[in-house]
Amino acid sequence: MRALPISLDRSGKSPLPSQIAAQVRELVLAGTLGSGDRLPSSRALAAELGTSRSVADKAYEQLAAEGWTEARHGSGTFISDVRPGSARRRPAEGRPRHEALLVRLDAGTPWGFPKQDAGWRRAWREVSTAEPPRGYDDPRGLLDLREALAERLARTRGLSVSADEIIITAGTTDGLRQLLPELPPGAIGIEDPGYRAAVETVRCAGRDVHDLPATLPIDRLSGVVAAYVTPAHQHPLGRVLPAPDRLTLLETARRDGAIVVEDDYDSEFRYDVAPVPALAALDRDRVAYLGTAAKSVVPTLRVGWLVPPPHLLDAVVRRREATHSGAAWPSQRALLTLLRDGWIDRTVRTARRVYAERAARVIAALSPYAELAAPIAGMYSAWLLPEPKAVRARDAARAAGFELNLLSQYARTHQVSGLVVGFGGATDAELDRALGVLAAALRRA
Repeated sequence: MRALPISLDRSGKSPLPSQIAAQVRELVLAGTLGSGDRLPSSRALAAELGTSRSVADKAYEQLAAEGWTEARHGSGTFISDVRPGSARRRPAEGRPRHEALLVRLDAGTPWGFPKQDAGWRRAWREVSTAEPPRGYDDPRGLLDLREALAERLARTRGLSVSADEIIITAGTTDGLRQLLPELPPGAIGIEDPGYRAAVETVRCAGRDVHDLPATLPIDRLSGVVAAYVTPAHQHPLGRVLPAPDRLTLLETARRDGAIVVEDDYDSEFRYDVAPVPALAALDRDRVAYLGTAAKSVVPTLRVGWLVPPPHLLDAVVRRREATHSGAAWPSQRALLTLLRDGWIDRTVRTARRVYAERAARVIAALSPYAELAAPIAGMYSAWLLPEPKAVRARDAARAAGFELNLLSQYARTHQVSGLVVGFGGATDAELDRALGVLAAALRRA
């Protein structure tokens, strides 16, 4: 029997028995304690650590319940028979268990509203007092939420639909995932460069991806059954699909018998002009509309919505009913309160101001060294420059604690190089520091 190398943090949030149990587990996993090793008595351990005996007793009870230790009558407490391979593999010597967390300067991390926000807390209090459905809810989602979304889509996106035409999803890729089985067999066209999560979703569904040029009018869709596009704010280049190109796309889809899947990405966060109306407002029969609360609330809320073309609506609903697919009820209920209280409208207005101010700082810092791919809107910017320079700047940012992507990471056959610089998920101080690092790296390059 030997003393255990255990230290307690009495100012920490974890209870003392939990701290003791956790450190004994770690000693076993590290090989410091092996099968059959005897532990100090609870009285001896308590005296050694300066705690009450009940603290040590509780820790030993927890370890015994989990099977790490066993008590032998009249002999004491021993480490159980932990056979080779039964415990998880330890990280390599000298290697941290978790990489240091980097500040993400990406295209999808939004501005973080104040955590003490009263409207946010009120929404979750209402969730806690509301009565959840007794079983699986309407496969289309919470009716009150769909009604609130129908009003909002008409007001902000020019899309007039009824609540019964809206299906609540767990985000845009979930909406795409649920739409794909109802389409005829065939490939799906996706913008190139384009949204990588959509590409992966289509491939996981067993369909081929056909590359559509992101900067040219789409005037041919033969060979595909649908075209996935981000017309409000092209991901990742940031281009708004011009009106003539919108009409060309819809006419091409009608002629070639394809569905247009509109991911209304980042549509609410224009600060140069009013948001461009949804493409689905021009042709409900040909366009499937995807929206999400990821940018106006938080991505981890995991709530979005799908408005399929009328001829596909019943098929999508039937499949959801059979598979019990849908967004979590608490998230739906919270989003309903945030919409009804005007919280999302206020947050979007504030975010626009924040993004507009940050966009100006990004332009001032990077425009001497790179070319903007499109006028900045939303929470990120795309910059064109040679790949070696982009890689050097990306690596310098990472070394300084910031993560951002190369434009080439979004491309498949299209040749494009540069950086995607997000400014939604950083603080003002972090953004200024990141811009200083990027500017210095590009200046040296």
